[in-house]
Amino acid sequence: MDKFVVNIIHRPEMVPEYAEKVTGHGKTEDIGRKALLTESLDIFKTQQRLAHENGLKTTIQMTYASLFNEEAVALAKADHEKYGDEIALSLLGLPCKEFREKYDTKDFCIWMFSMEDKKSIVDDVFEKFYQSFGFYPESTGSYYLDADLTNYIKEKYPSVKCAVATCWEEGPKAYHTCNNSWYTLFDGGPWAPWIPSRQNTHAPAANQEEDSGIVAIPHLSRDLLACYDGNGSNFGTHPQNVLRGMIYDSQTWEYPYMYNLIDQYRSLEKYNNGYAYNMMFVGPGWMNKMGRWEAPYELLEKSYSDGCAYYGKLKKEGKLTDMTMAEFADYYREKKSYTEPECALWRDILYGSDKQLFWYCDPYMRVCVNMDQGGAIVDLRPYAAKLEWPVGIGTKHVQDASYPFLIQEKYRAGYFTHYAGEGTVRSAKLSYNGEEVDLCLCRTKAHFSQEGNTRILTLDPVEIEFYDLTVKLQTKIYFEEGSSGIKMERTILEMSNPDAKVELNEYMVACYGTTEYPEDMTGITLKCEGSQDKSISYEYKCREAQLEGAKAVSAVIPAIETKVSMTPSDKEAVGYVKEGYAFSPMFTLGYTKTVSDKEVFATWLNLEKAN
Repeated sequence: MDKFVVNIIHRPEMVPEYAEKVTGHGKTEDIGRKALLTESLDIFKTQQRLAHENGLKTTIQMTYASLFNEEAVALAKADHEKYGDEIALSLLGLPCKEFREKYDTKDFCIWMFSMEDKKSIVDDVFEKFYQSFGFYPESTGSYYLDADLTNYIKEKYPSVKCAVATCWEEGPKAYHTCNNSWYTLFDGGPWAPWIPSRQNTHAPAANQEEDSGIVAIPHLSRDLLACYDGNGSNFGTHPQNVLRGMIYDSQTWEYPYMYNLIDQYRSLEKYNNGYAYNMMFVGPGWMNKMGRWEAPYELLEKSYSDGCAYYGKLKKEGKLTDMTMAEFADYYREKKSYTEPECALWRDILYGSDKQLFWYCDPYMRVCVNMDQGGAIVDLRPYAAKLEWPVGIGTKHVQDASYPFLIQEKYRAGYFTHYAGEGTVRSAKLSYNGEEVDLCLCRTKAHFSQEGNTRILTLDPVEIEFYDLTVKLQTKIYFEEGSSGIKMERTILEMSNPDAKVELNEYMVACYGTTEYPEDMTGITLKCEGSQDKSISYEYKCREAQLEGAKAVSAVIPAIETKVSMTPSDKEAVGYVKEGYAFSPMFTLGYTKTVSDKEVFATWLNLEKAN
């Protein structure tokens, strides 16, 4: 039976983010202010009531601050007994007088502390939880949990089986829309539940040896198109995200987009063997009595009430199953295998365009295919490397927890670039009599299918018009489970001149990084592999090499321990590599081949760890 699973998570955050400044009315900061604590608890009670009135159980993620509040502890116990709510533990909501006095810091992001402090904080919070409830939690979470921290929690507190572990695409895009002041940088992770590897939280485990021992869920369920193109904080199934994005009728206070977004998440069961997931994770600060984002408290409360009512309606109709986080972890372990991918064929439901993206995630890669660019790959994260990336004070990455990309159109230009240089993209070009057309210019639509363990994206054919020749071409993209490769197959369906010959150039422009800013590309080795290998050590010299009948063209990027290669279906194809230059610090891998009417040519993009 198809199943749409929802986690509804509340946290009695006694000192909600941002709220002290709002309720303080310009007074000297006092995070123990009674008015602040009372209002926060009142909002938590309201959230719990709205969920329960609609027949929904919740996961109550107790914050450190709430564990010092007898009423908050008593409320959690009562709702656990009456409604079956799970009492869990959040590593958000650390700030309170007791925490500040012990750690003498205003830091509140658990992953940014030194490892020594992370362990100390986890022990403090978990032991305080045990004192309050007499057991250790089965679920925990934060905006992000780095692998070292997750491994420590699982080793010390083995009861933990589920955790909120990342916030989808919470990187530079969100940072910029927060006036460059929101240092939560973790792009590149899954958008749906996964089992994180012991090496890197973002990269799913490929087997039991890599299994961190928990099931991870995202911090929010976000619009996989609007969030990717713009600021993710405006586009999620968190009702107040929709208000922050101003996606509602200011006269009627209605927000059809919110329901459309939930429904699009429901539809993902078509691509994931009958399973779909959604979550709503809300702290009290979002329903502040002073209002937020030009929205009064009444609208904030209405949006949350309506959101709960919609989930409740779906549950009554038998279209939704509400689970606690711990229940979901058990269900997920039974439902999913390590190598089973998460797929999402996602369409625009906000701006009225026909834009369509396909997202694919497994233990070896995370990929985004853009049908508005002819089925080009516009985002690629090489999970195959299982890159160990310590985060926090005392490491190379104090704030930046993102998983590095090889291709990222938002931070490295994509196809549509400035007057010079190239952007990262995996696409193809057709050339005829001195004219050249890139498939990135050919908008199309995709259709999903599955054959055995292979997920197939079949794109509608596109017509390419040269001066005196029209070519009809179809693309199919194959994701074979467990293969760490992507097959791109081009078929020439027809030509206006059946005797014509055109050149097909399959290419990948790539680099590496986590932000918009270039990394040092020296140390990268480009190679045409065959009877006589030809290689280039990257020195920004704009050099090229090619080899007829190349078995593979590859790049080894030591900085992210990744090898990426392309291989062809035809042994006669010409492989080539290109080195970039300082103003365009990319590299290019590709194959060229002369093709005729009705001909089929395929290439594979392969990822592996480079030691």
